[in-house]
Amino acid sequence: MNFERDFAGGLLRATSSDAIGTITIKNPDRKNAVTAAMWRAIPQAVRFLTDEAHAHVLVLRGVGTDFSAGADIREFDRLRKDAETAVVYEASNSEAFTAIRHCRVPTIAAIRGICYGGGFGLAAACDLRIAEQGARFCVPAVRLGIAYPADAVQDIVNALGSQMAKVALFTGAPMSSEKMVVAGFLLEEVEASAFDGEVSALAHAIAANAPIALHASKLAIRAVIEQDGDLLREAEVIGAETFDSADYAEGRAAFAARRKPKFTGK
Repeated sequence: MNFERDFAGGLLRATSSDAIGTITIKNPDRKNAVTAAMWRAIPQAVRFLTDEAHAHVLVLRGVGTDFSAGADIREFDRLRKDAETAVVYEASNSEAFTAIRHCRVPTIAAIRGICYGGGFGLAAACDLRIAEQGARFCVPAVRLGIAYPADAVQDIVNALGSQMAKVALFTGAPMSSEKMVVAGFLLEEVEASAFDGEVSALAHAIAANAPIALHASKLAIRAVIEQDGDLLREAEVIGAETFDSADYAEGRAAFAARRKPKFTGK
């Protein structure tokens, strides 16, 4: 069953097919810059894909040749002009990053071209990241005279490692996809001709697995990264529930019959 819904006046589109949900940033005239309305819509799109479309994995990408140039700077004079307005603006940033970070299903950033600023933050909040060769990365906040949102820095540190995160945040200098692979930020970089196929293959490989088991695994990984005992206990509870699930019975039956399992998330 296919699902599709537009958000933020069509600048953000959520689609789902074969249990693979996709959020597409659709602002190509601005290199897929993210407007305030789009920041607010990202959590809505995530909920639509996980709660209504029942996606097993979520792919975040930009339309055309770029992932995202980050927050739309044209709005800063009005919506981010001082500390008071910045608090409101950055709250929507944080909610978008959190929606991706805490999404109950695995998330993949499919990165082409520019991945800057807030776009970099969205990619860092994803679980996995694949880039087309030649993609460019940058966190230019210091060059604008502002600090990157503190709660989003955790994603950059977790994804890049502390030393490379410091280089990215202290210099604001562009970084190549090759360097991002070495740093561990990217799972891999792929030639343009193979890019969509690699993203699709990874998404299908994840989507074919049992949703409850995926959820438990993601929670356990987050618990380790965040050193959160409560989250670890939640992961243990959900992990235990898998043994009473219909999916576990289906997995055993499929293994015995040497066929592919058909998981339902129950």
